[in-house]
Amino acid sequence: MTQALWSLFWITVFPGFLFTFSLGLVASWVVRKVSALVQWRVGPPVLQPFYDVAKLLGKEILVPEDAQRSVFMAAPLIGMAGVLLLSTILWRTAIAEEAFVGDVIVVIYLMVLPSLAFILGSSASASPHAAIGASREMKLVMGYELPLVLALVVVIVKTGGQLNLAAIAQQTPVYSISGMLAFLVSLLCIQAKLGFVPFDIAESETEIASGVLMEYSGALLAVWKVMHAMMLVALPLFLVTVFLGGFGTTGWSLVWSIGKYVLILVLLILIKNTNPRMRIDQAMRFFWVYCGIVMVLAVVLTTIGSYYDINWL
Repeated sequence: MTQALWSLFWITVFPGFLFTFSLGLVASWVVRKVSALVQWRVGPPVLQPFYDVAKLLGKEILVPEDAQRSVFMAAPLIGMAGVLLLSTILWRTAIAEEAFVGDVIVVIYLMVLPSLAFILGSSASASPHAAIGASREMKLVMGYELPLVLALVVVIVKTGGQLNLAAIAQQTPVYSISGMLAFLVSLLCIQAKLGFVPFDIAESETEIASGVLMEYSGALLAVWKVMHAMMLVALPLFLVTVFLGGFGTTGWSLVWSIGKYVLILVLLILIKNTNPRMRIDQAMRFFWVYCGIVMVLAVVLTTIGSYYDINWL
């Protein structure tokens, strides 16, 4: 019974839902504040993301008349559950160094769940604008998943075939040519998973009126916002764990780990504020052709480096 309660605490309080949710809303404020400063605006106060979620929770949930109600309402909960499990696995790896063989593969599956939830929810809404957003999201997922998987292949080869996050976190693949290429491509894939410019194609407020989120309101829209805020914690933490030597939790290692997380967040913000939105065909070409070629080169380099024991490759 004690173990069950302890596991429930890990999932719901720390480092699960409440911790990741709160940290994610602060991270979303940082993204909005820095973006505003870049554009010579004041930006929101630090508690604005919390106010936004609280306001949405108090509003009425409207479900389109022709929507598939059960799928429409369940989709945001499925997406948030996937992000919650993802963040819990990553935080347990960082704090307790508890992991299991193959958890890297599980993490990859969990990172796909939010996008699949977007596709399910928008497809069930019976809205033509949401249907366009779902189509774009589907194509985008097909575009960035292959380079991301190839980037993880580079990491697995460089770490001696490890499929355990705790073991991978003990090494720093980014300190090599193939590891750096894999890190940069993974960063761009994470940018697409977060729906940030230049890959905000599925929402495109000025084109298809928020696309995948168009028909959502009230508490359901709040769940989407919370899910996205949690992704702002979980996805950079994934990059820190896999490429940058893991997330330390004591002394100076904690300070250095926070610095690594902030570095990734700043890079995401810079990309977001210095690029125009791509068309879906441009995004597909970017991931399949350019990122694909770079990752094939990285896989070849890391294979050669592993065979001949050349670490810097």
